[in-house]
Amino acid sequence: MRATRLATAMIMAMAVAGPLAGCGGQGGPGGAPGDDGGLAVKAFDVNPQPRDRVKDGGTLRWGVNEFPAQWNRNHVDGNLAVAAMITNALLPSPFLSDETAEITPNPDYLVSAEVTRREPKQVITYRLNPEAKWSDGKPITWVDYEAQWRALNGEDPAFHIVSSTGYQDIEKVARGRDDHEVVVTFARPFGDWQSLFGPLLPASANRTPEAFNTAWLNRIPVTAGPFAFKAFDQTAKTITLVRDERWWGERAKLDQIVYRASEQDSLIGAFGNGELDIADIGPSAPDYARARSTPNSQVRQAAGPDFRHFTFNGSSDLLRDVRVRRALQLGVNRQAIAQSDLQGLDWPTTPLNNHFFMNTQDGYQDNAGDLGAHDPARAGKLLEEAGWKLAGAVRQKDGKPLDLRFVVPSGVQVSKSEAELAQTMLGQIGVKVTIQAVPSADFFTKYVIPGNFDITAFSYIGTPFPVSSSYGIYADSPDGKTWNANFGRTGSKAIDDAMNKAAQSLDPARAREAVNEADRLIWQEVNVLPLYQRPQNVAVRATLANVGARGFYNLRYEDIGFTA
Repeated sequence: MRATRLATAMIMAMAVAGPLAGCGGQGGPGGAPGDDGGLAVKAFDVNPQPRDRVKDGGTLRWGVNEFPAQWNRNHVDGNLAVAAMITNALLPSPFLSDETAEITPNPDYLVSAEVTRREPKQVITYRLNPEAKWSDGKPITWVDYEAQWRALNGEDPAFHIVSSTGYQDIEKVARGRDDHEVVVTFARPFGDWQSLFGPLLPASANRTPEAFNTAWLNRIPVTAGPFAFKAFDQTAKTITLVRDERWWGERAKLDQIVYRASEQDSLIGAFGNGELDIADIGPSAPDYARARSTPNSQVRQAAGPDFRHFTFNGSSDLLRDVRVRRALQLGVNRQAIAQSDLQGLDWPTTPLNNHFFMNTQDGYQDNAGDLGAHDPARAGKLLEEAGWKLAGAVRQKDGKPLDLRFVVPSGVQVSKSEAELAQTMLGQIGVKVTIQAVPSADFFTKYVIPGNFDITAFSYIGTPFPVSSSYGIYADSPDGKTWNANFGRTGSKAIDDAMNKAAQSLDPARAREAVNEADRLIWQEVNVLPLYQRPQNVAVRATLANVGARGFYNLRYEDIGFTA
């Protein structure tokens, strides 16, 4: 779901497609040396086919594990992988990534974009495609870019944004030689400038806090892509898109896409029964085996910048003391969780020891140190130091038991299994864990985002931008109340300074060095505990082309279709 990392924030996902977050670098994804015998892992697996081999027409039935309410993906409640999966067919994104994370302008929206000045300030000049128009007939112009900057720069807290990363560094957005040229001047250098303005929303969505927060709630009022929005069906839990004949790019192959939402454990059954053509099955060995045995179907698997993790809520009364959070981190056996989750998936079970980079990417360093080890004895000592004394099986302090609420989405077996393993592991150090299963539709909006949990688990879904897409997850609150995408609700000026140094560096080597300094500090702070790089496993009909496990690759929705 959210992981949040699209462009400027990791996207979140319950088990299959979660908050967006990003990890850059050109290194090929795959297992690290010494992990699982060097399993071969693909960078992407989408059955790429030229357009002339894809049939015209047809309906694609796409299974998803939630039915979003907020469709403004720049809103904190809209930073969901499912929302991204759907609206990527509808909304502009000025840049595209290939499977190696190489970024190029998206010619449907952008003729060119380049750094036109570095001194005294960084200036980027965008030349927009003059044919690009919103579905209400208005052209896409510099005005849309300016409005998005003003909404997302963080100056007005009434805009409930995911993250201000990058936008807060912009000094002004101005009209160039005509309405289709955008000149962006930065007050401070920003290396990940290609991560900005995607997805782009029309100026009307960003004019006021009310429009930003509510105009796209249970609505997709304006589009500008190869598909157009047709309808929501709240009863059937479907979202229907149809080919947009006004689209100025290559005509979409499919007539329509129907997304059908259900709980994760129901998706593979619907796929096996022939009711769906595609569904992300996530790190679930039983679903993986069932999908592989389904006739005329296959599981497409790839590595991406996506990882499973535990988030510890530092604003919880029981977890405010960093010693307690460190004890929990030491009490969790991540290797055992990885082996349990990934058994039967043909995937490396190496624990992930970095919050920004996957373990085969440029820049990866193991910064966990001794805090990344499974050390129950040290965990017990830290709890003793924090005043939590054993009283039978459960520790107490001031007469109150150390009883933590682990919130999981119902119907997601991998989350349930992880919570049960944590319950056993932490019980061995005197910490009681109570597992609370909540409706999948409410998991992020009513529990994770407002901080209504002690521990939770989901996936962050990455982008090619390791700093800008992760910044909001670890950024400190400016007032102690506003945390945006930082669901662990802890941070520090030192972490922010290191991330800002990385973001402002135009030298990749120096940026990676600063990122790793931030990572070392986050391991000490104990906000997010990375578990492992999550495989992208997508069950598809064998004849389905140009879609599947995409890694860093941006799908071209107009090219998706059937070959037979």
